Amino acid sequence: MEGWQRAFVLHGRPWSETSLMLDLFSENYGRIRVVAKGARSKRSSLKGALQPFTPLLVRWGGRGEVKTLRGAEPISLALPLSGITLYCGLYVNELLSRVLEQETAFTDLFFDYLYCLQALASTSGTPEPALRRFELAMLGHLGYGIDFLHCAGSGEDVTDGMTYSYREEKGFIASLVVNNKTFTGRQLRALAERTFPDADTLRAAKRFTRIALKPYLGGKPLKSQELFRQFVPKKRAETPPETE
Repeated sequence: MEGWQRAFVLHGRPWSETSLMLDLFSENYGRIRVVAKGARSKRSSLKGALQPFTPLLVRWGGRGEVKTLRGAEPISLALPLSGITLYCGLYVNELLSRVLEQETAFTDLFFDYLYCLQALASTSGTPEPALRRFELAMLGHLGYGIDFLHCAGSGEDVTDGMTYSYREEKGFIASLVVNNKTFTGRQLRALAERTFPDADTLRAAKRFTRIALKPYLGGKPLKSQELFRQFVPKKRAETPPETE
């Protein structure tokens, strides 16, 4: 690779006594796995920079699946995520690590990810809208094209008071049966616009993204979900940012 790339660390783990293995999400190359040699040593200038949620400029080299990090510089301080928003950020990072193929460009998704982190860092209320918008954006970039505004059976515009059943690979079809895959026209409009004015549309968005993301995630549980459950006492009412 020539030149520097904007990137974020999605995940890191020790690799030998002094090195780190990192999953990066880069602007023009997508998800990249690199070894940061010497990054764990006491004298390393990279030790504090190679952390999730810190905007970076990076460059790497090598021809194999795992590259070698040649340089990294923080662009700014890490985005201030803490408490619930920190676990939401870890959830988003895990989604990208699990879903994206290596070395596949997702430039628009890179900025959707940045906007999601910024929204999480600045939120004073529930982080759920930011998560739902990001999930929907990611599904769109993965080619998960779906028409929320028209009945897949008749082609007619959805009606707010009508119910529609989701059929995988087909879309939403008008139905009188109400179950986990049924949505009102009003909820579908909220999904299309990625705006969630109330608890009803927000719950519907979470229900839909769980359904849509399940084939990408398979049956393997999300580690960020388990961490969230340890963080939030059972007596509290918050719902973890899960997709299953």
